[in-house]
Amino acid sequence: MPTTVRPPLLRRVPPACWLLLAWYAGQVGANFYRGWQQGVFWWLLTPNDPRQLVFNLGLTAGAAVLLRRHPMPALLFSLVDADYLSDAAGDQVPELAYCAGAIVALHYVAANCRRRTSAGSLVLIALGVSWYNRVHSSPYLVQFHLQNTRVWLLVLLFLVSWLSGNSARQNREHAAELRGQAAAQAVTAERLRIARELHDMVAHSIGIIAIQAGVGARVIERQPAEAASALRVIETTSRETLAGLRRMLGALRQAEPGRSAAPLDPSPGLDGLAELVARTTTAGVRVELRRSGERRPLPAEIELSAYRIVQEALTNVVRHAGTDFCLVELDQRPDELALEIVDEGRGADPDRAGGYGLVGMRERVALLHGSLRAGNRPDGGFQVSARLPLPASTGEESK
Repeated sequence: MPTTVRPPLLRRVPPACWLLLAWYAGQVGANFYRGWQQGVFWWLLTPNDPRQLVFNLGLTAGAAVLLRRHPMPALLFSLVDADYLSDAAGDQVPELAYCAGAIVALHYVAANCRRRTSAGSLVLIALGVSWYNRVHSSPYLVQFHLQNTRVWLLVLLFLVSWLSGNSARQNREHAAELRGQAAAQAVTAERLRIARELHDMVAHSIGIIAIQAGVGARVIERQPAEAASALRVIETTSRETLAGLRRMLGALRQAEPGRSAAPLDPSPGLDGLAELVARTTTAGVRVELRRSGERRPLPAEIELSAYRIVQEALTNVVRHAGTDFCLVELDQRPDELALEIVDEGRGADPDRAGGYGLVGMRERVALLHGSLRAGNRPDGGFQVSARLPLPASTGEESK
């Protein structure tokens, strides 16, 4: 069953709670400042006007309710609340204590709303601070009076809040873009992998089926036994191909949500070359398989790639070479696996457009950081040579 990762504890707190906590912290800070000035404990102070406190609490609660769906009205409510509280306190308490809720609301708008709304919130803050400064302070902010210093500090805090929220939004958008690019790259890589597997599996089988069908059609009247043998090969190859396609589709469907994983059959490897050679021989091409070097287990991706390279090369021999013999050599060296498939046929036609077989070979080899050479031989025929580097641990096991 798919599991959902829970976000960190602080990110699970609703934005409305942060706004209310900031407003409460501002009230506590204001009382602490008043108590320090009057020489009493802050919790012994009573509000100058309880009705105004209830009114301001209602404004803040309204801002908290509106914050998620209507952030701009919520920010406006917080600014009005801060202005009322500052008017009531006069010069006894710094404005910062009463603007804590507005600072939190501004950060939320910048972090979670669209760029136009975020820019509008900054304009709203600028208008509010300008109006407050004109009413409560000297119009000349360049004069370093105490009240002007408070306003400048308030402007700085609002600006930092907006910049931090805007930066959080940009980081989130950038992370989402990177995730989208990574997902697109993963989908492309998976499509290429599936295309290679389908091509290597189906092309080889269809090539053998086509050859055997042609043989059966030519000898069905004169040599019915040979025609029957060709039909049996067609039946066997078709069933094996169908089973392989079903396995591949089953593996793909495992990624669907709510579907339990089913055990997968092992991927073909070097041990399956003997059967591959036998199938190719039944198609009319005798294959000589030579293996040298120390035989030891190899990583699954190397064994699969080696098998598919040999399979594709033999498919091309059956379909295009026009010969009845092919040589396959495998040399398992300490640091690499060398493959060579050689035939004495007519070679590749330079005027003929290439298919996807060689493209798939090069992609497989490139994924393993190996090398591949494929082309006509000087003395006739076609040759495919591949070098697949082995991991250091695999090479050290033979020492």
